Amino acid sequence: MYEHLKIEEKGYVAIMTISAPKSLNALNSTILKEMDDYLTSFDCNRLRCLIVTGDGEKSFVAGADISEMAGLTMLQGQAFGERGSSVFRKLETLHVPVIAAVNGFALGGGCELAMACDIRICSDNAKFGQPEVGLGIIPGFSGTVRLSRLVGMGMAKQLIYTGKPIKADEALRIGLVNAVVPQTELMDRAMELANQIAANAPLAVSAAKLCIDAEYDMPAENAIAFENSAFGRCFDTEDQKNGMQAFLTKGKCVFQGK
Repeated sequence: MYEHLKIEEKGYVAIMTISAPKSLNALNSTILKEMDDYLTSFDCNRLRCLIVTGDGEKSFVAGADISEMAGLTMLQGQAFGERGSSVFRKLETLHVPVIAAVNGFALGGGCELAMACDIRICSDNAKFGQPEVGLGIIPGFSGTVRLSRLVGMGMAKQLIYTGKPIKADEALRIGLVNAVVPQTELMDRAMELANQIAANAPLAVSAAKLCIDAEYDMPAENAIAFENSAFGRCFDTEDQKNGMQAFLTKGKCVFQGK
């Protein structure tokens, strides 16, 4: 179905693997188009979590495809950045949680892709960085936006201004990733986390994601009101009624997403 994406489903969890091993999974227009198509067709009513990873043991995504970018004009460069940013925004706002399982290099567009996910788990050989200034450009897939929000403005400026990559342990220290695991355990850990998420009430998880993302830049009073409204809507679901009844009767609830 896709030239550079491998799609697998395990129960309520989908796995999207970016597969362009000759270029270390570098992002080009074809891959971005395939990602956009897949995310557009993603069935949030049937699936409850998405894992994003890269093919092979060396690279998650080594960056955007420099061979494609090298000859772009100013307007073409802007359009390429807008294309990548649009796809990453679609990933970021997907109604289900997205986990990045970072196996190796996550540089440039690869780091930006990981940052567009809700949660990042990486292998112990992973490297993160925004090396664009060494190529005469800046991060173009929303890296200047998301990096400062994840690690703080000072650290984001250091990483972007120097272009120097950091190793997995440093990424964990500054809060860029949630966990570092041995490479052989990466997908098992990602699946374990995804299944934990998928076992909970999917409408509630989706509402929580919406609140956390939407409230980030709101004044406190607006954010609290937004949460209160979402909280109230949860009481209009079968999952809430079944989940609380199971708790009161010491039973186990299998949520239906209704």
